[in-house]
Amino acid sequence: MTPANSKLSVDDALKTLKDYSCLQIKIVDFEADKHKLRQAIQIVSSLCETENIGICADNFQEGFTTLKSYLKALELCENVEKLTTAPKQTPVYIKFNTDTMSYYVDHYTGSYRGVLISCQSDNHNLVGTYGHFPLNLFE
Repeated sequence: MTPANSKLSVDDALKTLKDYSCLQIKIVDFEADKHKLRQAIQIVSSLCETENIGICADNFQEGFTTLKSYLKALELCENVEKLTTAPKQTPVYIKFNTDTMSYYVDHYTGSYRGVLISCQSDNHNLVGTYGHFPLNLFE
């Protein structure tokens, strides 16, 4: 998706992402809100050089499914190799780096579940960590 095909301006996309970027988790209640949030993430991601995607999930399978859905939606990667040493049934943190196209997995003891996206760009207006986003936003 290119910014020209979007109904949101870059400024509107950034405002939408910043609305979800706070210490208090904002719930995405309505399908229209989900659509706007998806669009905003896709616009900002398309303008960034690299992103780090952090996922906190109940288990590796849920986290890996989330990672694949975000990468596909952001047109970053279709196939991600699944680690065989990942924890199976315990909460996990997955960090994916779009520059190296690799990730690591660690145990996670916190109660938060969701996705954070940290954007790096030469355009300082785009730089930032955005989220908390739902695990199933792009499913």
